[in-house]
Amino acid sequence: TFFKYFSFGLLHSEHLSFSRVFTMFDHLQRLPVLFFFLLLSLSFSESLYENKESDTPISRFQQYLRINTAHPNPNYTAAINYLTNFANSIPNLHSKVIHLTPTSPLLLLTWPGSNPSLPSILFNSHLDSVPAEPDKWTHPPFSAHKTSDGRIFARGAQDDKCIGMQYLEAIKAIQTSDSKFVPLRNVHILYVPEEEVGGFDGMGKFVESKEFEELNLGFMMDEGQASPNDEFRVFYADRTPWHTVIKAVGTPGHGSKLYDNTAMENLMKSMEVITKFRESMFDMVKAGLAANSEVISVNPVFLNAGTPSPTGFMMNMQPSEAEAGFDIRMPPTADPELMRKIIEEQWAPAWRNMTYKITEKGFLRDIMGRPLMTLASDSNPWWSVFYEAVTRAGGKLSKPEILASTTDARFMRRLCIPTFGFSPMKNTPILLHDHNEFLKDTVYLEGIKVYECIIKSLSSFEGSYEH
Repeated sequence: TFFKYFSFGLLHSEHLSFSRVFTMFDHLQRLPVLFFFLLLSLSFSESLYENKESDTPISRFQQYLRINTAHPNPNYTAAINYLTNFANSIPNLHSKVIHLTPTSPLLLLTWPGSNPSLPSILFNSHLDSVPAEPDKWTHPPFSAHKTSDGRIFARGAQDDKCIGMQYLEAIKAIQTSDSKFVPLRNVHILYVPEEEVGGFDGMGKFVESKEFEELNLGFMMDEGQASPNDEFRVFYADRTPWHTVIKAVGTPGHGSKLYDNTAMENLMKSMEVITKFRESMFDMVKAGLAANSEVISVNPVFLNAGTPSPTGFMMNMQPSEAEAGFDIRMPPTADPELMRKIIEEQWAPAWRNMTYKITEKGFLRDIMGRPLMTLASDSNPWWSVFYEAVTRAGGKLSKPEILASTTDARFMRRLCIPTFGFSPMKNTPILLHDHNEFLKDTVYLEGIKVYECIIKSLSSFEGSYEH
């Protein structure tokens, strides 16, 4: 009888109140009915509470992390849809999806300023991530699992989906706390693809587009790195990769004979010279004379030689060709012409039957011919505004650095647009591209607060800067 009337009540609730349903039962039936409605009420309240709790900055961050945008098949569409839906919930944010290649879309969000004639500011992050090896992780890399101590494990947690969400959360918080605040300059948030594979089909194409020209960009912030101590790190330049392959040729012959200038002998001589160069750079770092990112790093990444056989290689044959590949990282302070001369004359001299190929994966000089870096001093007013904003948020900045690796910031610096790399993650191990990449919830939430100050300060800056 109870379920009959209860079902009727659910279907016609506007005509049948709880009190009316309750009176339909006799005294013996009313106690279990009352108990049932109490459980139903508690369950409904709990459901409402859970729904409210699930829509928080942390849960939104976790949802973004669960979208698999790792190479070789990043799901850009799902990521852009998620970010667009969130952006649409924030007043005065306009979104635009830009297709510069068939498979690699960009998402541009704009918060209009009261004086759009002023150069705008841009906050950039990339959508894609490097692959992960699930069997090497404590928790699945796309589960965004949060442990009891607040660590959120996910590929991209540090690099760099954190800042991509922090930008939006900061703007949402600004509008919530100060509904009358309007930025002076246009504020843009950009989500680009393909950064982890060079950026040439992402930011590289964007800076050549009509959409980029229309931004009238005056300043950009891009990704940085975590800091193991209590100071935030900031980067004013990147190093540029030179992928270099050195090839040696020589007389082939029996494995028992001694020849001059065999392919392997010539390559081994080059390896010795290169190793000494590497050690000289490393010695400067060990002695504290330079940071790792301030020297030219050289690391061998492959060797290719020998005559294959069904069981491995022919051990009694000296190969006629041998080659090796090196990952060279050039700081903007390095002399590219001098480095090319060293490679040509010392590492791969033609008189030893050697050739080389350098693939430069970026730039060392801007369009004016100057080293590719942004001034991190009071002579750059953007630096002063940024520094004061971080300080006002309760943070401390460490000495500005050159980033050891490479980011999309280089495309902006090449156009003489001041750009700093910054990810507000302090007291956090550096885990980008590593197994068990994670970010603590408290660190993430603090980063939102820092970006609130940064966005308000930069977007309200009335001055100008000639680089």
